[in-house]
Amino acid sequence: MAGQHTRLPPLNALRAFWAVMRQGSFRSAADELLVTPQAVSQQIKLLEDILHVPLFERKARIIEPTEQAIVLSHFIEAGFDEFTEGIRRVTNSTYRNRININVSPYFATRFLMERLERFRELMPGADIRLTTMINIRDFAADEVDVCIQWGFGTWKDYDAQLLVHDPKIICCAPSLAAKIKEPQDLTKLTLLHPVMARNLWGKVLRHLGLEAPELAGEIEFQDAATMRRGTVSGLGVGLVSTLDALSDIKAGRLVAPFGIGRLADMDKKDVPGFYLVVPRAHKRVKVISTFCEWICAEDWSVRSDLD
Repeated sequence: MAGQHTRLPPLNALRAFWAVMRQGSFRSAADELLVTPQAVSQQIKLLEDILHVPLFERKARIIEPTEQAIVLSHFIEAGFDEFTEGIRRVTNSTYRNRININVSPYFATRFLMERLERFRELMPGADIRLTTMINIRDFAADEVDVCIQWGFGTWKDYDAQLLVHDPKIICCAPSLAAKIKEPQDLTKLTLLHPVMARNLWGKVLRHLGLEAPELAGEIEFQDAATMRRGTVSGLGVGLVSTLDALSDIKAGRLVAPFGIGRLADMDKKDVPGFYLVVPRAHKRVKVISTFCEWICAEDWSVRSDLD
């Protein structure tokens, strides 16, 4: 009924539920909460009674969350994130103007560092703490406010906004160029790719007209800089970011066997990019919202002469 007041369950019951969802068992949740498994079971039973829905199916020693539990867990997670952020902000005054930013190393060196002073001019009192880790951080545990991540925008639990695409050029060392005359030749060589996007070569090969080909070999790299060095040294064929590729091609370190514009018309959803990723609750803090507005307003596009 519209306007009817909803009774909120006790916080302890919600904490127990969220611990079980994360840990996967009553016993592990009990260990986390420093209570007995029976106490956790009682809190879950209380929550089910209040909500009038089953949250877990007990199968021997295994528990499985119901569809209702999965839906509820997303809202409980968001709620506890907001509690954590609010308490952190009001109990530690040093956070009032601090912003902890984790940035993809490539974006930091190629894009952000030379422009960060513009944000400092916008908020002179901001205390900026910058880390450069490839993997997305645990916003609560690592006390990170904002992330700038490389990927395909698949962070469904957070606000994710594309800042700039990171188009690739198929590159190889000059010593390998003679072996590449047509796309099929790629399947006979070692393909180099970032561990963060194991399916990127698959997208590229489909774009070149090859469906699920057998590959001779692949090597994964943790970061773009190491993969680029591997490509230059002749380890295999790499997907190199446009800025780096054009520089290396001009210097004669790399060759683009299919031309620098061969992937320019790839479907945009298959092209990786750098995304601003932030929990929705964090945007309520002025220094964070100001940073988000600034970075989204900047023009990060790469201007190059792609044929």
